[in-house]
Amino acid sequence: MAIELSEAFVRLVGHSPVIQALAGGLVIAFMNLLGASLVLVWRNPSERALDGMLGFAAGVMLAAAFTSLIIPGIEQYSGGNPIPTLIGVGLGALFLDRADKLVPHAHYLLTGRPRSDAAKQGQTHPISEDRLSGLVLFILAITLHNMPEGLAVGVGFGAAGGAVDQLGGALSLMFAIGLQNIPEGLAVSVAAINAGLDRRLYAAIAGIRAGAVEIPLAVLGALAVSTVEPLLPYAMGFAAGAMLFVISDEIIPETHRSGYERVATLGLLAGVIIMIYLDIALAG
Repeated sequence: MAIELSEAFVRLVGHSPVIQALAGGLVIAFMNLLGASLVLVWRNPSERALDGMLGFAAGVMLAAAFTSLIIPGIEQYSGGNPIPTLIGVGLGALFLDRADKLVPHAHYLLTGRPRSDAAKQGQTHPISEDRLSGLVLFILAITLHNMPEGLAVGVGFGAAGGAVDQLGGALSLMFAIGLQNIPEGLAVSVAAINAGLDRRLYAAIAGIRAGAVEIPLAVLGALAVSTVEPLLPYAMGFAAGAMLFVISDEIIPETHRSGYERVATLGLLAGVIIMIYLDIALAG
């Protein structure tokens, strides 16, 4: 199954890792579009449903960070030396931590409630003062947290180097991130409505815009590792570290905020199981 799928993908887009990454970016962005557009038909998703779906997204990202990025980065591209990949993990987490200071946390944007640290300092979000400026910051925040996913897909295709027998891992990563983009896209659209966009079509567009950043970052990731091959384990670790930061700092706390921790946890476990299955089925 894995080889047949890889061969079909190569026949469709060719052997260039950069073009493959572009196709992968388009796929995951389309899945984000699909999720964002659900708000047009699913008019009022419950917090329970959103928490379960976001838990699923976190589980997929958690497993993918290890099975598709950290472990291959160490075993296949560093000769068993963990240092380059682990340096990348630290740099990726540090980058997201610093960048997170520039935009509002996604917690507030998804719920309309400030985080405890902001509440203790008496901070208020710009949305309450200026809906337009708040919405711009909202899109920036979600875009920031979508960046690691696009980068991870690009790095995956760059690591495969266009070889059919190496594409399984990149394809499993693409499908997994695309799958978890559906609940993320829906959550972004719901958050846009909470931020003041009462027109659901506009809210869906906001979700689509937030996911569009994944396309150029997928291309950038493939270009970087294809051009400077020694960067590969660092880049794989960087993408994984950034994803792990988003999971721990944003998604899990958010899904445990409204009393649906069990649903979110079951969703996370389902995401981990599906990602591991995809990795074995497509990369094995």
